[in-house]
Amino acid sequence: MPFSDFHGNPAVVHRLRDMLARNRFPQAVILAGPEGSGKYTLALMLAQAMNCLEPIQTEGLPDFCGKCANCTRIAQSQDLDTLSAEAVETRESLRETDKKETRLFIQTHPDVLVIPPDPPQLVIKMDQVRRVIETIYFRPGEARERVYIFTTSAFMKEAANSLLKVLEEPPEFATIFLLTENAGEFLPTIRSRSTIITLAPLSVSEVEQYLAQQRPEWKTPQRALVARLSDGALGKARTFDIAVYVAARAHALTILNVALRGGDHSELFKATETYRAGAEGREKTDNLLKTIYSLLQDLLFLNSGTPDLVRNTDIIGELKKLAEAADFSWIATAADRLNDVERGMRRNLLRSLSLDAFATALERG
Repeated sequence: MPFSDFHGNPAVVHRLRDMLARNRFPQAVILAGPEGSGKYTLALMLAQAMNCLEPIQTEGLPDFCGKCANCTRIAQSQDLDTLSAEAVETRESLRETDKKETRLFIQTHPDVLVIPPDPPQLVIKMDQVRRVIETIYFRPGEARERVYIFTTSAFMKEAANSLLKVLEEPPEFATIFLLTENAGEFLPTIRSRSTIITLAPLSVSEVEQYLAQQRPEWKTPQRALVARLSDGALGKARTFDIAVYVAARAHALTILNVALRGGDHSELFKATETYRAGAEGREKTDNLLKTIYSLLQDLLFLNSGTPDLVRNTDIIGELKKLAEAADFSWIATAADRLNDVERGMRRNLLRSLSLDAFATALERG
Protein backbone atom coordinates (compact mmCIF):
# COMPACT_ATOMS: atom_id res chain seq x y z
CA MET A 1 0.00 0.00 0.00
CA PRO A 2 2.20 2.89 -1.24
CA PHE A 3 1.39 6.59 -0.83
CA SER A 4 -0.56 6.50 -4.10
CA ASP A 5 -3.18 4.40 -2.27
CA PHE A 6 -3.87 7.22 0.18
CA HIS A 7 -7.05 8.97 -0.91
CA GLY A 8 -7.34 12.73 -0.79
CA ASN A 9 -5.14 15.63 0.39
CA PRO A 10 -2.46 15.10 -2.30
CA ALA A 11 -0.78 18.44 -1.53
CA VAL A 12 -0.41 17.52 2.15
CA VAL A 13 1.00 14.08 1.36
CA HIS A 14 3.40 15.64 -1.17
CA ARG A 15 4.61 18.12 1.45
CA LEU A 16 5.28 15.37 4.00
CA ARG A 17 7.14 13.22 1.47
CA ASP A 18 9.18 16.24 0.40
CA MET A 19 10.23 16.74 4.03
CA LEU A 20 11.41 13.12 4.09
CA ALA A 21 13.34 13.62 0.85
CA ARG A 22 15.18 16.63 2.23
CA ASN A 23 15.80 15.03 5.65
CA ARG A 24 13.78 17.86 7.16
CA PHE A 25 11.03 15.83 8.76
CA PRO A 26 10.08 17.32 12.16
CA GLN A 27 10.53 15.40 15.40
CA ALA A 28 6.90 16.05 16.41
CA VAL A 29 3.94 16.26 14.03
CA ILE A 30 0.32 17.02 14.91
CA LEU A 31 -1.91 15.42 12.27
CA ALA A 32 -5.30 17.12 12.53
CA GLY A 33 -8.47 16.27 10.65
CA PRO A 34 -12.00 14.92 11.02
CA GLU A 35 -12.63 11.40 12.26
CA GLY A 36 -12.00 8.93 9.46
CA SER A 37 -9.89 11.33 7.39
CA GLY A 38 -6.93 8.94 7.36
CA LYS A 39 -4.68 10.45 10.03
CA TYR A 40 -3.70 7.09 11.50
CA THR A 41 -3.24 5.46 8.09
CA LEU A 42 -0.99 8.32 6.98
CA ALA A 43 1.08 8.15 10.18
CA LEU A 44 1.69 4.42 9.62
CA MET A 45 2.62 5.08 5.98
CA LEU A 46 5.17 7.67 7.06
CA ALA A 47 6.56 5.23 9.64
CA GLN A 48 6.96 2.67 6.84
CA ALA A 49 8.63 5.20 4.55
CA MET A 50 11.08 6.15 7.31
CA ASN A 51 12.02 2.55 7.99
CA CYS A 52 11.57 0.64 4.70
CA LEU A 53 14.44 -1.77 4.11
CA GLU A 54 14.06 -1.49 0.34
CA PRO A 55 12.91 2.11 -0.13
CA ILE A 56 11.64 3.18 -3.53
CA GLN A 57 10.73 6.45 -5.18
CA THR A 58 7.51 7.39 -6.91
CA GLU A 59 7.01 10.74 -8.61
CA GLY A 60 10.56 11.58 -7.53
CA LEU A 61 9.71 11.36 -3.81
CA PRO A 62 10.35 8.75 -1.09
CA ASP A 63 7.96 5.81 -0.92
CA PHE A 64 7.96 2.38 0.72
CA CYS A 65 7.93 -1.11 -0.75
CA GLY A 66 5.20 -2.48 1.50
CA LYS A 67 6.83 -5.94 1.33
CA CYS A 68 9.96 -5.87 3.49
CA ALA A 69 9.99 -7.03 7.12
CA ASN A 70 9.72 -3.51 8.53
CA CYS A 71 6.88 -2.47 6.21
CA THR A 72 4.80 -5.58 6.82
CA ARG A 73 5.24 -5.53 10.59
CA ILE A 74 4.32 -1.85 10.85
CA ALA A 75 1.30 -2.46 8.60
CA GLN A 76 0.03 -5.07 11.07
CA SER A 77 -0.95 -2.16 13.35
CA GLN A 78 -3.47 -0.91 10.78
CA ASP A 79 -6.58 -2.42 12.36
CA LEU A 80 -6.40 -0.27 15.46
CA ASP A 81 -9.90 -1.02 16.77
CA THR A 82 -9.40 -4.79 16.71
CA LEU A 83 -5.92 -4.63 18.24
CA SER A 84 -7.11 -2.28 20.98
CA ALA A 85 -10.03 -4.58 21.79
CA GLU A 86 -7.66 -7.56 21.99
CA ALA A 87 -5.33 -5.61 24.29
CA VAL A 88 -8.22 -4.71 26.58
CA GLU A 89 -9.39 -8.33 26.64
CA THR A 90 -5.89 -9.50 27.50
CA ARG A 91 -5.68 -7.00 30.34
CA GLU A 92 -9.04 -8.12 31.71
CA SER A 93 -7.68 -11.66 32.07
CA LEU A 94 -4.87 -10.50 34.39
CA ARG A 95 -4.91 -10.51 38.17
CA GLU A 96 -6.54 -7.46 39.68
CA THR A 97 -3.24 -5.95 40.87
CA ASP A 98 -1.57 -6.48 37.46
CA LYS A 99 -4.64 -5.16 35.65
CA LYS A 100 -4.40 -1.82 37.46
CA GLU A 101 -0.74 -1.42 36.50
CA THR A 102 -1.11 -2.43 32.85
CA ARG A 103 -1.65 0.25 30.22
CA LEU A 104 -2.76 -0.03 26.62
CA PHE A 105 -0.16 -0.14 23.83
CA ILE A 106 -0.13 -1.49 20.27
CA GLN A 107 3.24 -2.68 19.03
CA THR A 108 3.75 -4.93 16.02
CA HIS A 109 7.28 -3.62 15.38
CA PRO A 110 9.82 -3.13 18.21
CA ASP A 111 10.59 0.44 17.15
CA VAL A 112 7.05 1.64 16.38
CA LEU A 113 4.74 2.17 19.34
CA VAL A 114 1.07 3.13 19.03
CA ILE A 115 -0.50 4.70 22.12
CA PRO A 116 -4.32 4.61 22.08
CA PRO A 117 -6.53 6.14 24.79
CA ASP A 118 -6.69 3.91 27.86
CA PRO A 119 -10.18 2.78 28.94
CA PRO A 120 -12.44 3.25 30.71
CA GLN A 121 -11.68 7.00 30.81
CA LEU A 122 -10.33 6.85 27.21
CA VAL A 123 -7.47 9.26 27.83
CA ILE A 124 -3.69 9.05 27.51
CA LYS A 125 -2.41 8.31 31.00
CA MET A 126 0.84 9.05 32.77
CA ASP A 127 2.12 5.48 32.59
CA GLN A 128 1.71 5.50 28.81
CA VAL A 129 3.79 8.66 28.43
CA ARG A 130 6.29 7.25 30.93
CA ARG A 131 6.80 4.26 28.61
CA VAL A 132 7.63 6.68 25.78
CA ILE A 133 10.10 8.55 27.97
CA GLU A 134 11.78 5.30 29.02
CA THR A 135 12.37 4.12 25.45
CA ILE A 136 12.65 7.15 23.18
CA TYR A 137 16.29 7.94 23.95
CA PHE A 138 17.50 4.43 23.03
CA ARG A 139 18.53 4.04 19.42
CA PRO A 140 16.19 1.87 17.35
CA GLY A 141 17.13 -1.80 17.11
CA GLU A 142 15.66 -2.82 13.75
CA ALA A 143 14.68 0.47 12.14
CA ARG A 144 16.27 3.79 11.30
CA GLU A 145 13.70 5.79 13.23
CA ARG A 146 11.73 5.23 16.40
CA VAL A 147 8.10 6.22 15.81
CA TYR A 148 5.45 6.96 18.44
CA ILE A 149 1.83 7.51 17.46
CA PHE A 150 -0.59 8.99 20.00
CA THR A 151 -4.04 8.37 18.52
CA THR A 152 -5.92 10.99 20.55
CA SER A 153 -5.47 14.48 21.96
CA ALA A 154 -7.24 13.52 25.20
CA PHE A 155 -4.36 13.56 27.72
CA MET A 156 -4.42 13.58 31.48
CA LYS A 157 -2.86 16.88 32.59
CA GLU A 158 0.18 15.21 34.17
CA ALA A 159 0.70 13.09 31.04
CA ALA A 160 0.55 16.13 28.75
CA ASN A 161 3.09 17.99 30.87
CA SER A 162 5.45 15.00 30.83
CA LEU A 163 5.17 14.69 27.05
CA LEU A 164 6.10 18.35 26.77
CA LYS A 165 9.47 17.61 28.38
CA VAL A 166 10.20 15.05 25.66
CA LEU A 167 9.19 17.48 22.92
CA GLU A 168 11.62 20.07 24.29
CA GLU A 169 14.63 17.79 23.70
CA PRO A 170 13.64 14.97 21.32
CA PRO A 171 16.37 12.63 20.03
CA GLU A 172 17.22 12.98 16.35
CA PHE A 173 16.27 9.35 15.64
CA ALA A 174 12.68 9.54 16.94
CA THR A 175 9.44 10.96 15.56
CA ILE A 176 6.23 11.55 17.51
CA PHE A 177 2.85 11.76 15.79
CA LEU A 178 -0.05 13.33 17.67
CA LEU A 179 -3.44 12.66 16.06
CA THR A 180 -6.45 14.85 16.72
CA GLU A 181 -9.62 16.21 15.19
CA ASN A 182 -8.73 19.67 16.46
CA ALA A 183 -5.15 20.81 17.06
CA GLY A 184 -6.44 23.42 19.51
CA GLU A 185 -7.14 20.63 22.00
CA PHE A 186 -3.41 20.32 22.71
CA LEU A 187 -1.61 22.60 25.15
CA PRO A 188 -0.21 25.73 23.43
CA THR A 189 3.26 24.65 24.53
CA ILE A 190 2.83 21.29 22.77
CA ARG A 191 1.55 22.98 19.60
CA SER A 192 4.48 25.40 19.59
CA ARG A 193 6.95 22.49 19.62
CA SER A 194 5.20 20.55 16.86
CA THR A 195 4.52 20.97 13.16
CA ILE A 196 0.77 21.05 12.56
CA ILE A 197 -0.48 19.29 9.43
CA THR A 198 -4.20 19.47 8.67
CA LEU A 199 -6.10 16.97 6.54
CA ALA A 200 -9.11 18.55 4.86
CA PRO A 201 -12.36 16.63 4.30
CA LEU A 202 -12.93 15.29 0.80
CA SER A 203 -15.70 16.48 -1.48
CA VAL A 204 -18.94 14.51 -1.76
CA SER A 205 -18.08 13.49 -5.34
CA GLU A 206 -14.66 12.16 -4.25
CA VAL A 207 -16.25 10.07 -1.51
CA GLU A 208 -18.88 8.75 -3.94
CA GLN A 209 -16.17 7.70 -6.41
CA TYR A 210 -14.31 5.94 -3.62
CA LEU A 211 -17.46 4.12 -2.46
CA ALA A 212 -18.22 3.01 -6.02
CA GLN A 213 -14.96 1.04 -5.87
CA GLN A 214 -15.07 -0.08 -2.23
CA ARG A 215 -18.81 -0.75 -1.79
CA PRO A 216 -20.11 -1.81 -5.23
CA GLU A 217 -22.98 -3.70 -3.57
CA TRP A 218 -24.53 -0.38 -2.54
CA LYS A 219 -26.98 1.30 -4.89
CA THR A 220 -26.22 4.78 -6.21
CA PRO A 221 -28.67 6.55 -3.81
CA GLN A 222 -27.09 4.70 -0.88
CA ARG A 223 -23.59 5.79 -1.89
CA ALA A 224 -24.83 9.36 -2.30
CA LEU A 225 -26.39 9.26 1.17
CA VAL A 226 -23.29 7.86 2.87
CA ALA A 227 -21.02 10.30 1.02
CA ARG A 228 -22.97 13.19 2.52
CA LEU A 229 -23.25 11.72 6.00
CA SER A 230 -19.53 10.87 6.27
CA ASP A 231 -18.48 14.54 6.30
CA GLY A 232 -15.73 13.97 3.74
CA ALA A 233 -14.00 11.22 5.77
CA LEU A 234 -13.23 8.05 3.81
CA GLY A 235 -12.71 5.91 6.90
CA LYS A 236 -16.12 6.90 8.20
CA ALA A 237 -17.70 6.27 4.79
CA ARG A 238 -16.05 2.88 4.34
CA THR A 239 -17.25 1.55 7.70
CA PHE A 240 -20.67 3.22 7.64
CA ASP A 241 -23.42 0.81 8.66
CA ILE A 242 -26.21 1.93 6.37
CA ALA A 243 -28.71 -0.64 7.69
CA VAL A 244 -28.31 0.63 11.27
CA TYR A 245 -28.64 4.23 10.09
CA VAL A 246 -31.78 3.62 8.02
CA ALA A 247 -33.40 1.78 10.95
CA ALA A 248 -32.57 4.66 13.32
CA ARG A 249 -33.82 7.18 10.77
CA ALA A 250 -37.18 5.40 10.48
CA HIS A 251 -37.66 5.83 14.24
CA ALA A 252 -36.40 9.42 14.08
CA LEU A 253 -38.96 10.23 11.38
CA THR A 254 -41.72 8.67 13.48
CA ILE A 255 -40.72 10.85 16.45
CA LEU A 256 -40.53 14.04 14.35
CA ASN A 257 -43.84 13.33 12.63
CA VAL A 258 -45.58 12.94 15.99
CA ALA A 259 -43.88 16.07 17.30
CA LEU A 260 -44.99 18.13 14.29
CA ARG A 261 -48.37 16.62 13.52
CA GLY A 262 -49.60 15.02 16.75
CA GLY A 263 -52.32 12.42 16.33
CA ASP A 264 -52.12 8.74 17.26
CA HIS A 265 -49.14 8.00 19.51
CA SER A 266 -49.19 4.22 19.09
CA GLU A 267 -46.46 4.26 16.42
CA LEU A 268 -44.34 6.51 18.64
CA PHE A 269 -44.64 4.18 21.64
CA LYS A 270 -43.97 1.14 19.44
CA ALA A 271 -40.70 2.72 18.28
CA THR A 272 -39.45 4.15 21.58
CA GLU A 273 -40.13 1.04 23.67
CA THR A 274 -37.28 -0.71 21.81
CA TYR A 275 -34.73 1.63 23.44
CA ARG A 276 -33.77 -0.34 26.53
CA ALA A 277 -31.21 -0.02 29.29
CA GLY A 278 -27.70 -1.43 29.04
CA ALA A 279 -24.73 -0.88 26.75
CA GLU A 280 -26.53 -2.08 23.62
CA GLY A 281 -29.45 0.20 24.33
CA ARG A 282 -27.11 3.14 24.91
CA GLU A 283 -25.42 2.67 21.55
CA LYS A 284 -28.78 2.37 19.83
CA THR A 285 -30.02 5.53 21.55
CA ASP A 286 -26.85 7.43 20.64
CA ASN A 287 -27.38 6.48 16.99
CA LEU A 288 -30.99 7.67 17.16
CA LEU A 289 -30.08 11.04 18.67
CA LYS A 290 -27.37 11.64 16.07
CA THR A 291 -29.87 10.78 13.36
CA ILE A 292 -32.47 13.20 14.73
CA TYR A 293 -29.81 15.92 14.74
CA SER A 294 -29.05 15.09 11.10
CA LEU A 295 -32.73 15.39 10.13
CA LEU A 296 -33.13 18.66 12.05
CA GLN A 297 -30.15 20.07 10.14
CA ASP A 298 -31.76 19.07 6.86
CA LEU A 299 -35.03 20.76 7.86
CA LEU A 300 -33.03 23.88 8.65
CA PHE A 301 -31.32 23.76 5.25
CA LEU A 302 -34.67 23.44 3.49
CA ASN A 303 -36.20 26.31 5.48
CA SER A 304 -33.20 28.55 4.78
CA GLY A 305 -33.38 27.97 1.02
CA THR A 306 -30.21 25.85 0.75
CA PRO A 307 -31.53 22.42 -0.35
CA ASP A 308 -28.15 21.56 -1.88
CA LEU A 309 -26.80 21.10 1.65
CA VAL A 310 -29.38 18.45 2.58
CA ARG A 311 -27.67 15.17 3.44
CA ASN A 312 -30.61 12.74 3.56
CA THR A 313 -31.21 13.19 -0.16
CA ASP A 314 -32.95 9.83 -0.59
CA ILE A 315 -35.96 11.03 1.46
CA ILE A 316 -36.03 14.63 0.24
CA GLY A 317 -39.76 14.44 -0.47
CA GLU A 318 -40.63 13.47 3.08
CA LEU A 319 -38.26 16.08 4.48
CA LYS A 320 -39.93 18.82 2.43
CA LYS A 321 -43.31 17.90 3.92
CA LEU A 322 -41.84 18.08 7.43
CA ALA A 323 -40.13 21.39 6.63
CA GLU A 324 -43.50 22.94 5.73
CA ALA A 325 -44.63 22.37 9.32
CA ALA A 326 -41.30 23.15 11.05
CA ASP A 327 -40.25 26.79 11.25
CA PHE A 328 -36.88 27.98 12.55
CA SER A 329 -38.19 28.52 16.09
CA TRP A 330 -39.52 24.95 16.30
CA ILE A 331 -36.23 23.48 14.97
CA ALA A 332 -34.20 25.48 17.51
CA THR A 333 -36.48 24.33 20.33
CA ALA A 334 -36.21 20.71 19.13
CA ALA A 335 -32.41 20.93 19.18
CA ASP A 336 -32.49 22.27 22.74
CA ARG A 337 -34.85 19.49 23.82
CA LEU A 338 -32.58 16.95 22.21
CA ASN A 339 -29.72 18.29 24.31
CA ASP A 340 -31.88 17.67 27.37
CA VAL A 341 -32.43 14.07 26.27
CA GLU A 342 -28.66 13.59 25.89
CA ARG A 343 -28.04 14.93 29.38
CA GLY A 344 -30.73 12.62 30.68
CA MET A 345 -28.99 9.64 29.10
CA ARG A 346 -25.88 10.46 31.10
CA ARG A 347 -28.01 10.38 34.27
CA ASN A 348 -29.43 6.98 33.23
CA LEU A 349 -33.01 8.21 32.83
CA LEU A 350 -35.40 5.77 31.17
CA ARG A 351 -34.67 6.08 27.48
CA SER A 352 -38.10 5.27 26.11
CA LEU A 353 -39.81 7.75 28.44
CA SER A 354 -37.25 10.45 27.61
CA LEU A 355 -37.90 9.99 23.88
CA ASP A 356 -41.67 10.03 24.41
CA ALA A 357 -41.35 13.23 26.43
CA PHE A 358 -39.16 14.80 23.71
CA ALA A 359 -41.81 14.18 21.03
CA THR A 360 -44.87 15.15 23.05
CA ALA A 361 -43.29 18.32 24.47
CA LEU A 362 -42.77 19.60 20.91
CA GLU A 363 -46.29 18.86 19.72
CA ARG A 364 -48.14 21.78 18.26
CA GLY A 365 -51.63 22.49 19.42
